[in-house]
Amino acid sequence: MSIAIKVPAVGESITEVTIGQWFKNDGDHVEMDEVICELESDKATFELAAEASGILRINAQEGETLEIGAVICEIDAEGKSSKPESSGGLVSNEQSPDPVEQKSAGSVKDMVVPTVGESITEVTLATWLKADGEYVDLDEIIAEVDSDKATFELPAEASGILRHVAKEGDTLEIGGLICQIEEASAPKSSDTTKASGEAPVVYSESASSKGSYATGHASPAAAKILAEKGIDTSAVNGTGKDGRITKEDAENAKPPAKPVSAKPATPTAPQVEKVAAAESRAARREKMSSLRRTISRRLVAAKNETAMLTTFNEVNMKPIMDLRKQYKDQFKDKHQVNLGFMSFFTKAACVALQEWPAVNAQIDGNEIIYHDFCDISIAVSSPKGLVVPVIRNAEKMSFAEVEKEVVRLAVKARDGKLTIEEMTGGTFTLTNGGIFGSMMSTPIINAPQSAILGMHNIVERPMAVNGEVKILPMMYLALSYDHRIIDGRESVSFLVRVKQLLEDPTRLLIGV
Repeated sequence: MSIAIKVPAVGESITEVTIGQWFKNDGDHVEMDEVICELESDKATFELAAEASGILRINAQEGETLEIGAVICEIDAEGKSSKPESSGGLVSNEQSPDPVEQKSAGSVKDMVVPTVGESITEVTLATWLKADGEYVDLDEIIAEVDSDKATFELPAEASGILRHVAKEGDTLEIGGLICQIEEASAPKSSDTTKASGEAPVVYSESASSKGSYATGHASPAAAKILAEKGIDTSAVNGTGKDGRITKEDAENAKPPAKPVSAKPATPTAPQVEKVAAAESRAARREKMSSLRRTISRRLVAAKNETAMLTTFNEVNMKPIMDLRKQYKDQFKDKHQVNLGFMSFFTKAACVALQEWPAVNAQIDGNEIIYHDFCDISIAVSSPKGLVVPVIRNAEKMSFAEVEKEVVRLAVKARDGKLTIEEMTGGTFTLTNGGIFGSMMSTPIINAPQSAILGMHNIVERPMAVNGEVKILPMMYLALSYDHRIIDGRESVSFLVRVKQLLEDPTRLLIGV
């Protein structure tokens, strides 16, 4: 008797789901209530459990979109597995067979690009972590893929010999074939290989001998720098997590010294001129990454689709600098994090946003969405480009909680480990060009938000204070905003309120 398993109702407003991943293969025996696959909606991921024990018959493949109530698979409660069993000649009668060795000979697992986000249609193969022909274990990380929002790790879907289909740098659509795995059991000893008369299976031992697959492996940004310098990754010691080669390691690495000939030939004057001319006019062409293409598209769209305007003000940073100087050591001892400027600006922005809600709103068609919460996006420069992770409910956080979240998100951004959820849903953005020395700029709105606050470098300038000239550390602030939703009165008043809170930070503590 076959039991049809249908896509369950997973939410009031959800009408369809996408099959994210099958945990069981067609023809496998499954137990009742065993999780057999993952379903993805536009809001969350759900696990689908078997409704009976029996043989699984898959009707829909990974990546397919099904409506609620559609048949996703069937379970034959009285059937037997169609997979061939191991012959008695290969397994001793006195020993139970190894589950890995029960796989049919010559079975090949096609691995396709998985669904990694609702709006992502293609990815770029950044790095192969396993070479073509290597033996890989189930769930072992074999590659890194870049989308226009984040970097994802690709685990092996079976144990066996890896066969590359796509090359590093290739752009693949979701569902495109990225590699194949010839399913096989791991070699147990060199004697077994010799006895069989077959060529030995090459497999990686980096996980056991070096700590993990990341040991000695360069991040995409580091690999690019090392390639430009002509340095092999084996000549660089990684200081990142598990020995990974970071961008800083690559920048500090020195190219190998060129061997000097015993009798160097003296080039003639025309030859010297030709070499100099060739070196001075060198050029190279590189394909834009998915992240850079998306940044370009979004920035142009923001300029073309919003009535963007920028208003400026300046703030005396001396009160905050004095406060930090007085309490930074005690703050770090108690909270294990530095007291930076970002927490002051985040808290000041949250107070001002709640007083001027239009700055915290966004346009959706012919409607305006006002937010009663402050999800603050923080612009971070990563090796692959600008990303904006989000601090959720920043208005409820303490200074220490804000600082810890800023550090956590910045580290993940620079390591390329940010998730889609960590970069979506912000209501207002802070960007600090001052860390690069910028004195003044007009930041571009991070759509669909309606405003962005730009911070700049702190410069000591002579200022008139109560009829006297004093040298004060001053910073220019720039608020870019969408004039369709925010009027001049609201934008200027918001910026003045931020200035007021920063110049008298005790207001942030007593709420005035």
